[in-house]
Amino acid sequence: MSLGVPAYVFETSDNLVSRLTDVPLDLGVLAWWPKIIPARLREIPRLGFINTHPSLLPHNRGKHYNFWSIVEEAPFGVTLHWVDDGVDTGDIVAQQRIEYNWCDNGGTLYARAQAAVAALFRESYPRLREGWLPRIPQAGKSSFHRSAELDQASRIDLDGNYRGREILNLLRARTFPGHPGCWFEDNGERYEVRVEIRRTEK
Repeated sequence: MSLGVPAYVFETSDNLVSRLTDVPLDLGVLAWWPKIIPARLREIPRLGFINTHPSLLPHNRGKHYNFWSIVEEAPFGVTLHWVDDGVDTGDIVAQQRIEYNWCDNGGTLYARAQAAVAALFRESYPRLREGWLPRIPQAGKSSFHRSAELDQASRIDLDGNYRGREILNLLRARTFPGHPGCWFEDNGERYEVRVEIRRTEK
């Protein structure tokens, strides 16, 4: 509002659709938007919607990209993509890969993705205004995860058989200050556990 740009708050998608139906929109942008928007809303802007997604699509579509990137040892990054009928399946506009290492965890990847996706959008926006609207189909190995998967995936089986790499990746993936960590149960009690990894001099 301080920059002269009107802002509106809507209770439901129906309210938003009703408000925007008669507004001449060219392009919609979902900025760190957590929900699927209905088709009737997607169809309002003349060119459609672009989404900001904090993973290197097609890797880790859906939720908790910061956790699954580490657990699956997947490439990580951020993406601008067109919104279609699927979940994070639309054609790619632009991407930026982010390298990570053992000192990263779920919290650091979340923060790095926030900064990187904002930078990618700032870099892309002037060209979008000029009509630079690439549509690059997603290709290669893909993965998708729902919110409901996270808790069980974070369970440590005290009698399980893990490689060192697997257990450390699991622990650091759920290490995110202010959020639950990995968990295990023993004698009817539930415990949480996190890990700190620091690079040291040889």
